[in-house]
Amino acid sequence: MANHASALKRHRQSLKRRDRNRASRSRLRTERKKFLAAVEAGDKDAAATQLVVLQKCVDKAAAKRVLHKNTASRWISRAQSKLDALA
Repeated sequence: MANHASALKRHRQSLKRRDRNRASRSRLRTERKKFLAAVEAGDKDAAATQLVVLQKCVDKAAAKRVLHKNTASRWISRAQSKLDALA
């Protein structure tokens, strides 16, 4: 365990950030599953609505560096392709 005050503070910060990042990643996975479920069901309207929610979550996670920007872009691109395939 850290002994210096600055090291103790950094440790506290890392724990808070870890919890925040875990929550964000969990939300991403949940929204992604909802989108994929709508696509599997063939419900284009629900999938389109869910894509907007997914895109917002992914963009927010990329902005906060939970996801790399290229990963976020790839996820959105693949989701859009799946939606377009329903047409």
